[in-house]
Amino acid sequence: MRQIASKIASFVAAAVLLSIASAGLLLAQQAPPAAAAPPAGAGAGGRGGAPPPPFRIMSPDMVDGSLLPQQFTCAAGTEAVSPPLQWMNAPRGTRSFALIVHDMEPRPQKKLDDILHWMVWNIPATATKFPQGVPSNTADLPDGSHQTNGNPGQSGITGYLPPCPPQNVPLPHHYVFDMFALDTKVDLPETATRADLMKVMDGHILGHDSLVVPFNR
Repeated sequence: MRQIASKIASFVAAAVLLSIASAGLLLAQQAPPAAAAPPAGAGAGGRGGAPPPPFRIMSPDMVDGSLLPQQFTCAAGTEAVSPPLQWMNAPRGTRSFALIVHDMEPRPQKKLDDILHWMVWNIPATATKFPQGVPSNTADLPDGSHQTNGNPGQSGITGYLPPCPPQNVPLPHHYVFDMFALDTKVDLPETATRADLMKVMDGHILGHDSLVVPFNR
C-alpha cells in the first residue's frame, strides 16, 4: 500500500509541475514583445536626431528691425559703402548663394517688383561673408560672383546702391537683405533683372533667410 501511495504522490507532483510549466509557457506566448531600443543617434519620432541648425544671415553692424546705419545710405554721400554681411549653416548640397537687397515700399508702375538696390549671384558655396565696402564699380567680383543694382553703371555704380528714400517722410522704408542657398550655379548676363534671377532660382532654393532694416531721412 505504501508503494502505491508513493507512486500516486509522485504522479500528482509531476502533474502539478507540468501544469505550472505549461501555464508559464502560455503567459510568455501571450506577453507583447519588448519594444526595440532606438538606434544610436535617433531622436523623437525616429527621424535620425535633431534637425540641422537653420540657415542664417546677419551683420556685425546691423540688427534686424533696427535702423539702417547712415554710413550704408545716401546720407553718407560719396562715402557710402555696402554693409558687412555674414551667413552660416548652409544646407547640405549648397553650390552657390544669391543675395537680393530691395526696398519693400515702392511699387513702380503698380507691379510686383519693388526697388532693387543690390543683387549678387554665383557667390561661392565656400563663402561665409562679405566685407564692408564691396567694390561697386564692377560687375565681376574677385570671388567669381557677379553683381548689379537694377541701374548698372548709373553714376559709376554697378553694385550696391545706397538706400535713399524721399526726405521728410515720417514712415521709414524697409530694406530687405535676402540671402538664398542654391543647389546650382546660375547662368545670367550682366544685364539680369531681379525677375531673371528669381526665375532661374525657382526649384533650386535649399535655404533662405532675411535681414530687414528700416531707414528714413
